[in-house]
Amino acid sequence: MENALGHIETLGLGTAIAALDASCKAADVTLIGFEKIIGVAQGVGVNIQIAGEVSAVKAAVEAGVEAGNKVGRVISSNVIPRPHEEVDKLIEKFKISITEDSLLEGKNNKPEKKDIKKEEK
Repeated sequence: MENALGHIETLGLGTAIAALDASCKAADVTLIGFEKIIGVAQGVGVNIQIAGEVSAVKAAVEAGVEAGNKVGRVISSNVIPRPHEEVDKLIEKFKISITEDSLLEGKNNKPEKKDIKKEEK
């Protein structure tokens, strides 16, 4: 378990990407998960979760919120220093979800050569 857990919730994917980029550049943190949330401020929200040392997560969240607000709208942010050990279970689910989503997206986005050849004929 990392020493701190942070999250930034934004309105829109572009804002989330800007916030995550600034967060990762500001400090040594790890993206542990992200979620699309329907209905945030009458739109689609994206929540990113990061982990690392307490001071690094605080700096990363501050930088992410500042960058996100320049691009769009940050709905909320939070830093949980030294979370309870039970939070590890939740973090592992985020990590599994991020890995499975990446694998599924990569697999589904590749067209098969057979399909392309059939369409050409």
